[in-house]
Amino acid sequence: THHSPQGAPASTLALIKAADARYPKRLPCALYCSIYSRRERREIMAAGERNESSAAAAAPLLAAARERKLCKEGCPGCRLDEINKSKTGIPYLNFFYVWVVCLCAALPIQSLFPYLYFMIRDLEVAKQEQDIGFYAGFVGAAYFLGRTISAVPWGIFADKYGRKPCIVISILSVIVFNTLFGLSTTYWMAIVTRGLLGLLCGILGPIKAYASEVCRKEHQALGISLVTSSRAIALVIGPAIGGFLAQPAKKYPNLFSEESIFGRFPYFLPCFVISVLAAGACLACIWLPETLHMYHDDKVEAIEEMEAQVADSTSEDRKAKQSGSCRMASTKNLLKNWQLMSAITLYCVFSLHDTAYLEIFSLWAVSSRKYRGLSFTSQEVGTVLAISGFGVLVYQLLIYPFLAKYAGLVKPFRSAAYQMHVCFFRYYLYFSLQHIHSWLTYMVWSSKYSST
Repeated sequence: THHSPQGAPASTLALIKAADARYPKRLPCALYCSIYSRRERREIMAAGERNESSAAAAAPLLAAARERKLCKEGCPGCRLDEINKSKTGIPYLNFFYVWVVCLCAALPIQSLFPYLYFMIRDLEVAKQEQDIGFYAGFVGAAYFLGRTISAVPWGIFADKYGRKPCIVISILSVIVFNTLFGLSTTYWMAIVTRGLLGLLCGILGPIKAYASEVCRKEHQALGISLVTSSRAIALVIGPAIGGFLAQPAKKYPNLFSEESIFGRFPYFLPCFVISVLAAGACLACIWLPETLHMYHDDKVEAIEEMEAQVADSTSEDRKAKQSGSCRMASTKNLLKNWQLMSAITLYCVFSLHDTAYLEIFSLWAVSSRKYRGLSFTSQEVGTVLAISGFGVLVYQLLIYPFLAKYAGLVKPFRSAAYQMHVCFFRYYLYFSLQHIHSWLTYMVWSSKYSST
């Protein structure tokens, strides 16, 4: 018979059809499509014996067949999927490793600003004190320039070779180049090491994908939230590390002498502490499972044929809707999706504000009072930024979920934008008040930063 699966005799075909008539919607989709002709399938659906739910029910079978046909033997992604199917609980250990890795990747960003002004001053690159901010800006921007250049290539690398190699290389770059930055003896060495750190630390996108893939679907939201919470913790710990551990020979002469390595390189200790934490995170990566599925390149045609069989089992109306939506999705230009582009633009603007204002405040706070600064020490700057980071953490964990639930997503966003404008204009007032007490700035900065 023409429609018999794999040349089965007509008697066997009749038995299969009889069993399907008695127990409908239980045949695998590929077998169902090979048993019945297209005309017979239309008659069955018209008679109500099988509806579109059969195609929906066949989707998991198709997905399983896809993995069996496309994935290589010993695929790490398939192996992890099997483990997740057998374990319904939250993978606390894997989540902890993800959280530690994200924290170590964020600490080099947040720990820099409390002592950046003093580092540029000691490198003696600025001819006068007013020029320190100019040179400090390039050091702060070098890291993010490297990230901008390597973001897309790192995403491609993670999709081709796996998330775990990307994570390990990123953490190794923190260990090496963050340590070298603390040992910088020239201005250009500081810029190059920070730039290479940003270039090779391409963890931001892959770690989010990894956090959603290492667990079951119902735990994906928790995995993504860990990435965000680790950054909030870094906002608290990072400035404290940079502010209290920079220049240790001057701050803690009983523990560190001027002749020691921490005395000769006064900004090495905070970098060294972060590198040690990153080394521990790198060791933890040994137990991280790979989540990427390894596919065969020569199996694409087989899967396309199977998907065509599934499409044949649906109704004509559903096929028309699917084909229309596919054409729309394939021809629609993302650049013309104004809602998407607006969200991306706003995210870019707020990220620009976040980073720029963080650095500008640090430079202003440590500047001399004769230049209308606050004459803060690195410890005081670290304290202010740690307090503001704690405000961000409390807002994200306690306040924002409540606002998002009862006020929606847009209203809290608009409210934060309005508050930032008010806080910006307050600083014009502070510039004109020469005798303001420094600790008043703590409240203003914390209120501004918490609104973000």
